[in-house]
Amino acid sequence: MADTIKQSLLSLDVEEFDIPREYGLSITPAEEIEVTSHGLTAALDLLEHLDIAVTCFMTVRIARECRDLTARMACRHEIASHGFNHSNLLEGDLLRSRLELEGLTGKKIKGFRSPRLGVVRGGEILAAGYSYNSSENPIWIPGRYMNLLKPRLPYFSDGLLNLPISTSPVIRYPLFWLSFKRTPLWLFKAMSAWALNTDGYLNIYFHPWEFSDLTAWDLPAWLKNPCGGRMIRKLEAYLLWLKSESRFVTCSEFAESR
Repeated sequence: MADTIKQSLLSLDVEEFDIPREYGLSITPAEEIEVTSHGLTAALDLLEHLDIAVTCFMTVRIARECRDLTARMACRHEIASHGFNHSNLLEGDLLRSRLELEGLTGKKIKGFRSPRLGVVRGGEILAAGYSYNSSENPIWIPGRYMNLLKPRLPYFSDGLLNLPISTSPVIRYPLFWLSFKRTPLWLFKAMSAWALNTDGYLNIYFHPWEFSDLTAWDLPAWLKNPCGGRMIRKLEAYLLWLKSESRFVTCSEFAESR
């Protein structure tokens, strides 16, 4: 891959902060939106400072509730669908979310990522008008999913292009938000470089709520730390390095080149 320009696909899962419910904690609908919007503002400030365009996989609920931030994203970034809301994916939501997001943003919605990376058949996603799907993390997370036999690189299924979340070659070291939190930055860079140099691209994602202050929430330390300003600073250091190693493109730009 030495003679090709390496590409980085950075995305945000712009969803309501509903993860406390997974740990038996109560949270109001207003708090779900507030935590996300605060972190999203910080993330967008950083991305604009670094002049990096990303793909924002949005739920319709966030797009409705945070219209100013939605307009801000639509001006500089790709908007894609993350379903109608983050709690579930109901029959008809694939099409409904695409159409409503197009109406709210004035942009063509080409990509889909299912809430919590749930399994959705490629034929259904394609029939709903999408051209690519980025809903697979080809790793093993106990109690969540077992995808070690899934393809690690982009592939077509039912006529739909799938863009799996990146891992390192061979050992499939995970390259996504949670491993970023728990891994020393030097090691995460090394694993990222391994994937970039082998595959020619990197597909990595985060959540806006990670960039809010979560210290008051009784969540597991491995889930919430670092957060807020510490997470923003760590991400900035990583993105500055990644920008020196590759060119940032949106998921749809990458998909169109396949």
